[in-house]
Amino acid sequence: MKQTQVRPLILLGLTIVVVAGYLFSSKITYRIGFPLDDAWIHQTYARNLIEYHTWAFLPGQPSAGSTSPLWSILLSVGYLAGGIAYAWTYFLGGLCLFLLGWTGEVFFRRNNLDFKSNIPWVGIFLIGEWHLVWVSLSGMETILFALVILFFFLIIGAERPSWWGAGLLIGASVWVRPDGITLLGPVLFVLLLAEGSWKERLFMGMKVVSGFIIFFIPYLLFNYSLSGSWWPNTFYAKQAEYAVMQQIPLFERYYSILKLPMIGAGILLLPGFLFSSWKAVQEKNWSIVAAVIWWWGYSALYALRLPVTYQHGRYLIPAMPIYFIVSLLGVSQILQKVQTEKPVQRVVSRVWLITTICVWLAFCVIGANTYSQDVGIIETEMVTTAQWVAANTEPKSVIAVHDIGAFGFFSQRDLVDLAGLISPEVIPFIRNEQKLASYLNEKQVDYLVSFPEWYPDLVKGARQVYKTNGVFSPDAGGGNMAVYRWQSP
Repeated sequence: MKQTQVRPLILLGLTIVVVAGYLFSSKITYRIGFPLDDAWIHQTYARNLIEYHTWAFLPGQPSAGSTSPLWSILLSVGYLAGGIAYAWTYFLGGLCLFLLGWTGEVFFRRNNLDFKSNIPWVGIFLIGEWHLVWVSLSGMETILFALVILFFFLIIGAERPSWWGAGLLIGASVWVRPDGITLLGPVLFVLLLAEGSWKERLFMGMKVVSGFIIFFIPYLLFNYSLSGSWWPNTFYAKQAEYAVMQQIPLFERYYSILKLPMIGAGILLLPGFLFSSWKAVQEKNWSIVAAVIWWWGYSALYALRLPVTYQHGRYLIPAMPIYFIVSLLGVSQILQKVQTEKPVQRVVSRVWLITTICVWLAFCVIGANTYSQDVGIIETEMVTTAQWVAANTEPKSVIAVHDIGAFGFFSQRDLVDLAGLISPEVIPFIRNEQKLASYLNEKQVDYLVSFPEWYPDLVKGARQVYKTNGVFSPDAGGGNMAVYRWQSP
């Protein structure tokens, strides 16, 4: 069998091992689940699409609360065959992780023709990198978006790029995440510096734009038809919720964002990233330069508008493969260069390589425990509370809740969303507890569900009727979710 045929088998085998390992760790720690409550939002849209044939989080109430319509549609396939929704979600995540590893390997070898090893080291690194494994089993669209980004840079870096295909991919990417529109920057940058006359480059740019609008215009119309806004509710809600963080100095915010991929083996790859970036400029490898600029810019946008680093930097994880691959290109180039240098330099380079592998492996194992603990928090707090509400409240009760994912899926109750994803009218006063209280009264809410520390003024006058006894959240420094009887004046 040819080596080009063996490499994907190696990567497929590794994908199965790490996915099974993380899920097994989750099962023995508490049980199988998702480490993010938002994953249940996608599951709810997917289930309702099949059961009610409508795009709605709450049956009969169409809404634009899904950040990733395409991901929710893909998940809905699992509900066509009852009972496999969990397995189908993990399968999709694992498939995207495998394809990400394979795409990364192809991208690396295309940009490093001197690399002759038959082992797909870059694909192995990506598939075992703990951030990427964690997010591939999170139930979220993040790993699909990471794959789309990497494949996009593979396209525009080809010897004969498909500009039409690049445009189509950018347009399709916004159906995965709105952030996909940022990919217009790199493609226009490469076009600007491409060989040929201005007329030829203008024609290629028209191909990109025409391909882009084929998917982008329907996306805008889709959102507008649901909510009256061109973008999904989450686009506005998250920025409003964390607007207070913009008071932190910009440099501090940017630094906190940039260091996210370096938690793990990524910190040891930093010299490779800097070397590869410098060499790409020297060699006028504009697709690599575009990828580097995009990575810096994408991080800057989050530092400016949504500077959050919680949940292991989940919003920045789609950009991490770019950092890793550019870094590994630099590492490979450095190692190839020192083979002809002094013995001391060769020894230092080998120690660097071995240390990187050991740290990568250690964090892969640590990541499995982290994933299991995160699943434990969601299962013992959000899922358990949603199931309690389903069993212990009146069917016509109106429930106000901040994390709506598990509640939408399990509670079968009318919900008021304090985070504004399906209740966008909340967004202007999302952090004002006095106005929120008036809003709950207006909506004739029966129960308020929250972590007490999140809304201290709201829960102050409410009677607690339930509180979880989960251990995972307190162990992580949080509290337990509680249910309060809301009494309107």
